[in-house]
Amino acid sequence: MEAQLVVQRIAALQSEHRDLDAAIDRLAADPAVDELMLRRLKKRKLQIKDQVVALQMRLVPDIPA
Repeated sequence: MEAQLVVQRIAALQSEHRDLDAAIDRLAADPAVDELMLRRLKKRKLQIKDQVVALQMRLVPDIPA
């Protein structure tokens, strides 16, 4: 994947991560919170974070030991 495409994908994932964070905060503040939905959103948020880290690692050149 071209570096520019990787950077764009990272930005999109980071935006989705922020949106999920806000949605989780709103849901958690609701006294009648749907715990299953909250767990799913948190799991998705972690998956996105892992994807961002993996993509960022692709941008870093290998450094010989």
